[in-house]
Amino acid sequence: MEQFLTAYINRMRPHFTGFPAATAHEIASAFLAFRFGLYHNAIHECTSAISLIPESSSNAVLKRALAIVRANATDLENAQFTADLTIAFPEAERPYIPLNLAPDQIEDPGTFQLDNALVLIYAVALITSPDDEETLAEHRKFIIRLLTGYKKALGMA
Repeated sequence: MEQFLTAYINRMRPHFTGFPAATAHEIASAFLAFRFGLYHNAIHECTSAISLIPESSSNAVLKRALAIVRANATDLENAQFTADLTIAFPEAERPYIPLNLAPDQIEDPGTFQLDNALVLIYAVALITSPDDEETLAEHRKFIIRLLTGYKKALGMA
């Protein structure tokens, strides 16, 4: 799954370039806050990052990923453990998400959306925020484990 992640990050590179350092750091901070279970901070970081990201088709996918993470952080902060299914990646955005599965292969749609959002945010943060690269590298194993859960569904088992 290491190669899968590397290939995905390289596939996303041309789509996510040129963010100002502050914007890139907000994206990285949103991922890290959620990862550390700092849900209140994750909500704030996601909201801030969404407001800083300029409009474009690829950036719309990133904004949706941040909105998915923000919705999940809000639910977790409020001790709601059911995934928010009101925000999801539409068909047109599938080329940007790491895990493309047929609906019948998805066991838990909410978790699937969140996992795609987390991997996308992680990849964009890694691409755009060199200042956070070392900290993000420490979480690569988390992303690999997350992706490994889909190995069979991806036909890689």
